[in-house]
Amino acid sequence: MEPRIQYAKTSDGVDIAFATAGDGPPLVFASNVWGDVHWYTHNEATRRTVDALVASGWQVVRYDARGMGSSDRDVEDFSLEARVRDLETVVDRVGLERFVLCGFGQGGPVAITYSLSWPQRVSHLVLVNSFASGSAYYERVPAMRTLKGIQGMAEEQWEFFTLTLASAVTGFVDTSVAQRTAAMFRSSMTPAAFLAFVEAAEKIDIVDILPDVAAPTLVVADRSAFMTGDLSRVLASSIPGASYIATDDYTRELALFVRGEAPSPSMPDAPVPLSPLPSGTAIILFADIVDSTALTEQMGDAAFRDKARELDGAMRTMIRECEGTPIEGKLLGDGLMAVFTSARQAIEAAVRCGKAGDSVALPLHLGLHAGDVIREGDNVFGGAVNIAARIAAASAPGEVLVSETVRSLARTSASVSFEDRGGHELKGVSEPQRLFAIKTT
Repeated sequence: MEPRIQYAKTSDGVDIAFATAGDGPPLVFASNVWGDVHWYTHNEATRRTVDALVASGWQVVRYDARGMGSSDRDVEDFSLEARVRDLETVVDRVGLERFVLCGFGQGGPVAITYSLSWPQRVSHLVLVNSFASGSAYYERVPAMRTLKGIQGMAEEQWEFFTLTLASAVTGFVDTSVAQRTAAMFRSSMTPAAFLAFVEAAEKIDIVDILPDVAAPTLVVADRSAFMTGDLSRVLASSIPGASYIATDDYTRELALFVRGEAPSPSMPDAPVPLSPLPSGTAIILFADIVDSTALTEQMGDAAFRDKARELDGAMRTMIRECEGTPIEGKLLGDGLMAVFTSARQAIEAAVRCGKAGDSVALPLHLGLHAGDVIREGDNVFGGAVNIAARIAAASAPGEVLVSETVRSLARTSASVSFEDRGGHELKGVSEPQRLFAIKTT
């Protein structure tokens, strides 16, 4: 059923389109980019989610923020303060005294800021795949880096720009989905408005006010949607008493949390800083799915991508558990790159990743090398990085190959043995490299 759109006028004269559905306890969504009513109208997955919430007994309130969807398009102010004003206006117009507030993605900073201004109204705060620092969001999230890399062509090549962005946001999985998403983007905002929105969003920095949040808070990493990785953990560790959970269904966890039934995984009391990337000497791990093209043909695009995403998430967890840093800035297709300061921990992570790939029938090429790297944003560069990639390509499925440098660093500390594979001519590397295969005992 199409939403019945109503309008509320902000104090600065902007008409905001909103829609309500269902009866029961109110659940308000702070508008994400492109507009929440607009998403509902044009996206089947969003429609299913909202309809399920209504069917389960919620009164759902959604709106298109200024400059997007069915709201006023003739605006220039996309500041956080202006977007909070949009939310305030809708809440007042609907006449809500107390409600659950959900900030999904770009709606998170708006929801957090509103909860501090109106603590008596927000019974629970739920933050899904969100962030507190706009600059970190656009620097560290791969799809947002894609956006920044091509934003110069937005106004002149809006169709190409939106299709590229949609492909990145949807994970390069399904061309038809990307095309529909891109069309939704274009119908929601003008190029100029979108660029103004991004410029304002990059300036958001509410990290310092997170300790002041008083509402019971659930931070969700929803694996079924566009995730923000460590940025969600920064939220959870900085908001007093916040719970954190990774899930494939944030709506279920939201309902459990409001009823007091959600698990409360322990979070560190101190804020979790964004993992720094080293410059100088590092141990570099490359992992790449063996013959991913053939596997995609055998399994189908969607099935392969689901398994690959699950494996990617598992490997990133293992790397962090071994005190490594996955490189979010490297776009490796079906591969992953990470850096470590310890050769022993890098070898442990590589072995664990190899076993994880074998367990889900997605064997990996794995290679390790050590050398100087150069940090630039969320990427690391240098000749050592290229050699590590070539070593991985030379490995057999499920095998971990390491350079002589890594072997020398780890031979007395790692609980593995090394099988000499002799010298190898690696593409793009001038000198032969002596490689060793890891043998676990």
